[in-house]
Amino acid sequence: MPWRNGPQTRASGGNAQPERLPRAIAARLARAGCIAAPSADITATCAANSPRHGALQTPPTTWSREVFELIEWRRFEAVVEALFAQAGFETRSQTHGADGGVDIWLYSIHHADGDAPVSIVQCKQWMRWKVGVKEMRELRGVMAQHGIVRGQFVTTSDFTQDAREFAAGNGIGLHDVAGLLRLIATRHPKQQEALLGVAFEGEWWRPTCASCGIKLIERTARQSGRPFWGCENFARGCKTQMAMRA
Repeated sequence: MPWRNGPQTRASGGNAQPERLPRAIAARLARAGCIAAPSADITATCAANSPRHGALQTPPTTWSREVFELIEWRRFEAVVEALFAQAGFETRSQTHGADGGVDIWLYSIHHADGDAPVSIVQCKQWMRWKVGVKEMRELRGVMAQHGIVRGQFVTTSDFTQDAREFAAGNGIGLHDVAGLLRLIATRHPKQQEALLGVAFEGEWWRPTCASCGIKLIERTARQSGRPFWGCENFARGCKTQMAMRA
């Protein structure tokens, strides 16, 4: 697991190079005023070459729910990690593979080698579903396994009432999308800008394979003709697939 925000930290920053976006994401950016709507000629050209894509010009420059809807899951976790680092924690995470129910480990900034983490974080980039008590119980089980009394659950969605009640009685701090935006708003403008740099670093719109740690590629279902994200290591046995968000 790589350490972040420690001695080996690499500075984050957005890439200014133009990318090609799936049509759904390009349309959302156009509605938000972040990219220009394509002209009829450009639309016809895109339709002939790659009908589901549009050209990226500039990602959003301020924080809103739209940011969390646009970025892929790995960028979301990176933003959460950066938020905790800004709060004074040393953080540790892994880019892919089995995480054992922990997305981010939080340590005291003055911890010594071998010291136990002070908290663990689980992230869920859900848009339509609320996080329920099942997920709370799973996090509590991981906390008990590692002897940790404090956990954090962060989501781009919301929590059910049962989940909130369980969390309140079991040392789990909850951060929904509204809470995340309020927290970000308390940061200095330079810190908010840095967080946006983390969110829109690299190919922020293209999902990462949770198993292989590489970017998924666009594929088309043979029967329905619908696009989806798949791993380019499919031939080597990776079956990771993700639906394209509308």
